[in-house]
Amino acid sequence: MSIYSANIEKSKINEMPVAQFGGRIITIDTVEATDKAMKALSGETVIGLDTETRPSFKKGVHHTVSLIQLSTADTCFLIRLNRVGMPDSLVALLENKEIKKVGVSLHDDCQALNARRKFKAGGFIDLQNKVAEYGIEEKSLQKIFAIVFGKRISKSQQLTNWENDVLTDKQKIYAATDAWACLEIFKELEHKNNQ
Repeated sequence: MSIYSANIEKSKINEMPVAQFGGRIITIDTVEATDKAMKALSGETVIGLDTETRPSFKKGVHHTVSLIQLSTADTCFLIRLNRVGMPDSLVALLENKEIKKVGVSLHDDCQALNARRKFKAGGFIDLQNKVAEYGIEEKSLQKIFAIVFGKRISKSQQLTNWENDVLTDKQKIYAATDAWACLEIFKELEHKNNQ
């Protein structure tokens, strides 16, 4: 018997209180700052991961991934890949099997990141596979988060331009919340598993 419902209606989610990341958000647009951030993350055992890509509203026009978000419980690094590319320190973290990287639809994220620079994903955990073990059939981060926590994460910034000169505060909070939410879901499921 699952402790979670398998599915959830969109209308039910809309009634829920909003959850958002309340920690430090550090935007990174130099290789030096990326190296520093990777050093800070090297002591972590599990982090939330997400990416953002500038949306295309024209058929046949695709953009490369613009941003990778890496979150701990209290700090989220927003690395502007359109500025820094894929530095060695970031690739090393993505390949490190000792640090779990938790996200949703990680196959897509890996493909997008690999289009920027080839790497061998290590320690990646896709929540879509993990939540199935708990009877959750939903695949979207928003729906999974709503089922596990009874709260809603906003999707209002999803189709904004992630290659703007300066990211807005709303974009930063949205991006950080997605990566943090992945981490929180993972920790909650692990906690339930150990009870």
